[in-house]
Amino acid sequence: MTTLRGNWSYPTAIRFGAGRIAELAEACTHAGIARPLLVTDKGLAPLPITAQVLDILRAAGMEADVFSEVDPNPNECNLEAGVEAYRAGGHDGVIAFGGGSGLDLGKCVAFMAGQTRPVWDFEDIGDWWTRADASAIAPIIAVPTTAGTGSEVGRAGVLTNSVSHEKKIIFHPRMLPATVICDPELTVGMPKAITAGTGLDAFAHCVEAFSSPHYHPMSQGIALEGMRLVIENLPRAYDSPDDLEARAHMMSAAAMGATAFQKGLGAIHAMSHPVGAHFNSHHGTTNAVCMPAVLDFNADAIRPRFDHAASYLGIKGGFDGVRAFVDRFNARFDVPMGLSAFGVTAVAIPDLVAGALKDPSCGGNPVALTEETLTALFRAAL
Repeated sequence: MTTLRGNWSYPTAIRFGAGRIAELAEACTHAGIARPLLVTDKGLAPLPITAQVLDILRAAGMEADVFSEVDPNPNECNLEAGVEAYRAGGHDGVIAFGGGSGLDLGKCVAFMAGQTRPVWDFEDIGDWWTRADASAIAPIIAVPTTAGTGSEVGRAGVLTNSVSHEKKIIFHPRMLPATVICDPELTVGMPKAITAGTGLDAFAHCVEAFSSPHYHPMSQGIALEGMRLVIENLPRAYDSPDDLEARAHMMSAAAMGATAFQKGLGAIHAMSHPVGAHFNSHHGTTNAVCMPAVLDFNADAIRPRFDHAASYLGIKGGFDGVRAFVDRFNARFDVPMGLSAFGVTAVAIPDLVAGALKDPSCGGNPVALTEETLTALFRAAL
């Protein structure tokens, strides 16, 4: 019974449903925000949904500035510029608006705006988060416009070190947004490739959480239902972008995946993080490319649980059926067959292995990861 131990935490208040973006100004007021900085990415900033958000705030007497210098894999340079904009504008809170990049950077801006130490001092290592001045962390409202990362319900942000090309997880419990607004209408305009890539990110979160050896039965159940929602609804959202029911289920699956991976992530993320840092690939799509090789590697350890889960997921043949389904699912959304599609070559593998070994996701893989096994995994995923 000694393994039945864990420290568990569940996320924040979520306002879920079509049209609930109309409640944004009220959510800001509830969080004590009167002058928000809206942090989003370069692609979203000029779109009508961003203008809609600003109109909602103005109608309530709130003048929000927009910061959109956010790269697809945000880095410390983006963060520094965002903090400068926050301070210069006299803001008192952040609306993190967008996909994973906007959400992660928005949370990091709110976290760092009142800190004096460098951001890398707060990496998710041991109790490093206690170095922060918690009273100086600004309140956050998170508004996802994609259905994948689940960063809206997380207490961390992923930040790429532009010098070392390493993805770092910056963590503090108060980075958890005060309120999340999940409005599936905001996801309708996503390009097909982003719908697929973000949806497959949610799927990877659920698969890895379900596979993790750690004891967290609540997350285990959430991961299983999250996988089912993605399997049933991602094809619908991809084929019929205006299908609000499918979009809503995918938003649920995204939040569920990020909740479930409190149980742990594994080799898929340990591999995709350094690939994204070095080659600037889309995170969710990279996860999907890595998944087949990782499932093969973990097969003996995870076969029994997927044998039981397969029928609930609507898949025949237990683990082997799930493994075959993953190949078909990737092909359904035109996912590349290997990492070489992102420019990865055999020459890069030693650096990628070194990055993967440093990644905290390694600890959640059901089979121990070493330099030798990760080298083999990257070769298999090429």
